[in-house]
Amino acid sequence: MIEDREPVRVALLGCGTVGTEVLRLLRERPAEFAARTGAPVEVTGVAVRRPHKHPDVPEHLITTDAHALVEGDVDLVVELVGGIEPARSLLLAALRSGKSVVTANKALLAEYGSELFAAADESGVDIYFEASVAGAIPLLRPLRESLAGDRINRVMGIVNGTTNYILSAMDASGSTYSEALEEAGELGYAEADPTADVDGFDAAAKAAILASLAFHTRVTATDVHREGIAGVSAGDIAAAQGLDRSVKLLSICERVVDDDGTEAVSARVHPAMIPKSHPLAGVNGAFNAVFVEAESAGQLMFYGQGAGGSPTASAVLGDLVAVARNLVESGKGPRESAHAQLPVQSMGSTPTRYHISLDVEDKPGVLSQVASTFNEHDVSISVVRQEGRGEDASLVVVTHVAPDSALRSTVDAIARLSVVRDVVSVMRVEGESS
Repeated sequence: MIEDREPVRVALLGCGTVGTEVLRLLRERPAEFAARTGAPVEVTGVAVRRPHKHPDVPEHLITTDAHALVEGDVDLVVELVGGIEPARSLLLAALRSGKSVVTANKALLAEYGSELFAAADESGVDIYFEASVAGAIPLLRPLRESLAGDRINRVMGIVNGTTNYILSAMDASGSTYSEALEEAGELGYAEADPTADVDGFDAAAKAAILASLAFHTRVTATDVHREGIAGVSAGDIAAAQGLDRSVKLLSICERVVDDDGTEAVSARVHPAMIPKSHPLAGVNGAFNAVFVEAESAGQLMFYGQGAGGSPTASAVLGDLVAVARNLVESGKGPRESAHAQLPVQSMGSTPTRYHISLDVEDKPGVLSQVASTFNEHDVSISVVRQEGRGEDASLVVVTHVAPDSALRSTVDAIARLSVVRDVVSVMRVEGESS
């Protein structure tokens, strides 16, 4: 009988929005979780910093001594504290003392994942982290397990709900970045300090995790090229609409080949224009979606709620059930796979495309001077469009694929031309053939 088996003892670190939901569901549905894991699941302690802030947590479970809790008589530690410390020290202590771990901590995994995986291997325990990227969307386990026999070439997605809400609002209403950010804050989609989201730090951490899993290579957040959305203007959005495109903050991880034929990994986060026909273009509001391209499986799309207490708790509990089942059956989950050890390509060497909008003089020879500058930097033009007259004269150029450094130096050189009054906007173009 399941109820006669020794329970899987769980320590919960942190009891904020996600932790509260995890605890509630475990306490309200004990029979369901016991049936799914093969043994009762028992929360033996909840570590918090301010006990008075958690009146709904039974008093006998609350502790402020997280280290004592993880080193005590528990089998599984669920970490929902966030940040680097004390989460890193707590999880290392848990793993080294033979406890399996479930975590939603993207920042920690993106910087110290290899250290945590090594500690898990040394102790023969599990570490699961589905909730660290894209909330409730089952994404990491397919990359880690379902596609383990395939060769993934590209992972491109929208993995930050705050920035996607802001850009969607700008596209729908024509509002400015500041107006859309204020609206996102009022609706609870943006934090009081939105820096981690709007400057791309959150998405970069997630990109590091995705690249590490997809390409069997250790990639950290510092390896990821990062640009935020603060510089995206209403003019950029309008320009994209004029070309039947949308602007999204994309996390792009891909397998690339250097000039000398060496295979490498590129990982980057930046705003980009994508065609309205691309599946990611229709992902609006605070939703997330990730587009995966694999050699055998082809194109796969993962879509859903990427944040929030209930969606994230769903992913945490899915991991908890998997780890608990392994404990009951004396099994093990997948280990870190970093056998490929591919180098990480610099952003300057990464092939991209640019959309460039120029404010130019209205006189003969402007187009030839601009085109000549592109030619001098070995960058070919895909589309060019001249609009307006007099003070309103403008030139829009979309390039073919070229190394990002060549495109950047081209823009710098164009800005110095006497016939160019201003480089109004520069944005990368993704999701379409060169």
